[in-house]
Amino acid sequence: MNQPLAAAEARKLARLILAKGTVAFTSHCLQELAKDGKATVDATNVIRGGLYLEAEWENGAWRHRAQTQRMAVIVEFETEAELIVVTSFVFK
Repeated sequence: MNQPLAAAEARKLARLILAKGTVAFTSHCLQELAKDGKATVDATNVIRGGLYLEAEWENGAWRHRAQTQRMAVIVEFETEAELIVVTSFVFK
């Protein structure tokens, strides 16, 4: 898989992975979700319906930010069938 993906391609791939692939959450992300009173289903909803920004290179990987008006998640595509949710945060 060639990276970085354009924002529109990242959104398409993320939605495909949600339907047919594997979504993993880092322990850091799970902690951040709990701290904000959110659950993995909230993060999944952001991945499914959020606005995607162009990828940024951080910590040795291309990371994509998906966001709604209330919440954002940062994801990395491991393969065309797997993504990892690195972190999440809410807008205050």
